Amino acid sequence: MKKHEKIYIAGHRGLVGSAILRRLLTDGFSNIVVRTHDELDLTDQQATEKFFASEKPDVVFLAAAKVGGILANQEFPVEFIRDNINIQTNVIGAAYQHGVRRLLFLGSSCIYPKLAAQPIREESLLTGPLEPSNRPYAIAKIAGIEMCWSYNRQYGTQYLSVMPSNLYGPGDNYHLTHSHVIPALIRKFHTAKQTGAAEVLVWGTGRARREFVFSDDMADACVYLMRLPSERFAELLGHTTRENATEIAHPPIVNIGVGSDMTISELAEAIQHTTGYQGRIRYDATKPDGTPQKLLDTSILSSLGWTPKTPLTDGLRASYADFLQQQTRS
Repeated sequence: MKKHEKIYIAGHRGLVGSAILRRLLTDGFSNIVVRTHDELDLTDQQATEKFFASEKPDVVFLAAAKVGGILANQEFPVEFIRDNINIQTNVIGAAYQHGVRRLLFLGSSCIYPKLAAQPIREESLLTGPLEPSNRPYAIAKIAGIEMCWSYNRQYGTQYLSVMPSNLYGPGDNYHLTHSHVIPALIRKFHTAKQTGAAEVLVWGTGRARREFVFSDDMADACVYLMRLPSERFAELLGHTTRENATEIAHPPIVNIGVGSDMTISELAEAIQHTTGYQGRIRYDATKPDGTPQKLLDTSILSSLGWTPKTPLTDGLRASYADFLQQQTRS
């Protein structure tokens, strides 16, 4: 990825897309194209084709997606599979038709089997059943990975997928029920502090384990990968091997994580400390925990020389400050 190339960030207002935009601008990239959803609906194939024909970007970061937490996935399964498949199909197809040189597709760790061996390697894809609570979203993301790999195999494209663990940071969605766990808990604990509530109710048993990546670290990793030399980048674009007469698929995936995880109860206590809430935490075991553990194996990314920079305590402080700013603006 060169400084003069035209770069399109799909989903530049989202958590990861906005962080990628900040990172590129900091690194001196200025030939950047963005569109809001009102300006370009990526579920509209004609509109997407017209945009790519007009702008002809050299590089694409595909961060646009319909995302949400457990409840949102349960309430809107149609939207989560339909909209994400449409966005991916339209953008990846138009990228090929109009000569995009490199494309980075942002997936999710929920693509991996619910009971995958920990830490989860990229080769674990499609080796077991998915977590039911977000299966439509996961299947959509798996389709995007397979689409990238199919174009790479058939047309020699350079389309790479990255799988982050749970993301958080400035620009997040702090909806109480439809957001991911960190922004939802930030809002819960802040509201409880403001109202003087005696306790905060947290979904699940608190025993599920999760790994968390700060959005600016995620953006740094994405840009780092896209700036790799051609030889190193090509090694990541998918292949198969045979071991003991068994064919093993190595999809065009790079995991992005921090190498450690924590229980939801440990996370809740960290957010309680960050927000300054003094009451009790109670867990609602009637609500789903989701996948018991999702810790990613990040050895591929580490071997390329990238490491995360933001400790969770610093990231939570930045996220809480962002939440307070959003509250002030609203």
